[in-house]
Parts: sequence; structure tokens; C-alpha cells
Amino acid sequence: MMRILLIGAGRAAYHLGHAWRKAGMELVGVVARDGERARQLAADLGTVWLPFGQEQPRADLRVLAVSDDAIAEVAASLPSTDAVTVHVSGARGLDVLAPHAHRGVLWPVQSLGGEFPLDLRTVPIVIEGSDARAEGLLRSAAQSLSDHVVELDHEQRRTAHLAAVLAGNFPVALLRAARRLLEQDRIDPSLLDALWRTVGDRAVHDADAALTGPARRGDRGTVDTHLARLAHDPDLRAAYAALSELVLHEFHPSTDPKDVR
Repeated sequence: MMRILLIGAGRAAYHLGHAWRKAGMELVGVVARDGERARQLAADLGTVWLPFGQEQPRADLRVLAVSDDAIAEVAASLPSTDAVTVHVSGARGLDVLAPHAHRGVLWPVQSLGGEFPLDLRTVPIVIEGSDARAEGLLRSAAQSLSDHVVELDHEQRRTAHLAAVLAGNFPVALLRAARRLLEQDRIDPSLLDALWRTVGDRAVHDADAALTGPARRGDRGTVDTHLARLAHDPDLRAAYAALSELVLHEFHPSTDPKDVR
């Protein structure tokens, strides 16, 4: 049985830890600075909390479930062992895990939020290993979580991470902005809920067919009306203009994009 040491106590550690526990993996500890949250996570996973600096149990796989900016610092603080040391970032390469000999990446292509453990079985998991040992162990660890395991090198993963941000983060930011607009005019923001669910489902199957709206239709008058109504919010207005320009340029290439201001 693979022995896994989680390093970090945030969302990624929470979801990966619960998924590995469900898969029957042996979680040998949770290493983290945040004592209260880490203790709770360790208790939920049936293992122990260990502060940084304390001797760590033997592990086959050490998973750095920390922020991207913290990976290099945390990796440098870990003792050198024969374990495969991995991070869960879609954007960072293997070099941030130096000087560990066996390095890798295990990145779930999913938003790891929510209050309850996610079922990762249908979630794509991207892996990359520095050598044959790392690749083999990573594939086993990933396949215990998901039926969709993909090997991508750093350059491919950077492209995939950018695409994931475009598809998974920005639409949510726009939904938040749209709900605020409704609330400012004392309109129930749940007015958008059915639209959001329907468009998301359609877009997965056919994004071109799911895309509607004034810019898609080339309805410049409505676009201009919306831009005028957003005069009080220059940041949101700029975002609306940029996205409208993007859609107009793709579906109505004869339109002068400079007209969208």
C-alpha cells in the first residue's frame, strides 16, 4: 500500500486527502503550520498532524498541497529522502522541487472548493514525473483517484492551466459582477441561476452553439447601450468591452474592433 504524506492543510490537501483515504491509501501524516486546521484535517483523515521541523514519517509520496509561491520554500525545507516529492500546481514546473531527486506534479483539473469532499473519479488529473520511478508512482496515485489520468510536460501544462483559468475562474468572476449589478437595483440575484446552469451544461457539449448575446449576434446597438450603462463601473465596463470585442472579432470579423470602447 502506498504511504502518502500531505504537506499543507488547505483545500487541495482536504480534497486529495479524503479521496486517497476513500481509495484505501495510507495517509501517514499532515504537515502544516496551521495547527488548528491541520489537526482537524488529520483527525478527519485518521492520521496525525506534524508541525514543520518535526521528524516526518516514512512516505512513498510527499504531496506539497501549498500555494504556488510557497512550493520552492517548502520543498527546500524538507529532508532529502527516497520519496517522490510532488506539487499540485498546474502552472509550476519540476525545478521548484529541487534538490529532491524524484520529483513530480499531480494536478487535478478542478476547482477545489466547497464544504464536502469532492468525488474526483471523473476529474482529469494531470501528471508529470522527473524519472521512471516518479512517473510510475504518480500514475498509480492518480489512477487511485480518477479514471482520467493525463501526462503533460511543463509547457503543455502551462497552456492547460491558462485554459482552465479562462474557463473556470473568469466566468465565476463575471457571475459575481452580474449578481452585484442586480443587487444594486434591488433585484434578486437568483434571477440568473437557471441561465447559469443551462449555459454551463450546453457549453460543455458545444461552446459555439451555447454562445449567444448581442456581441454574438453583431447587435452593436445593444452593446453600446450596455457600455453606457456601465459608465459608473470602469473596470467592469472595460471587461465588457474587451469580451465583446473578442466575440465580435471571431464571429463578425468585418466589424472594426476599435468601435467597441
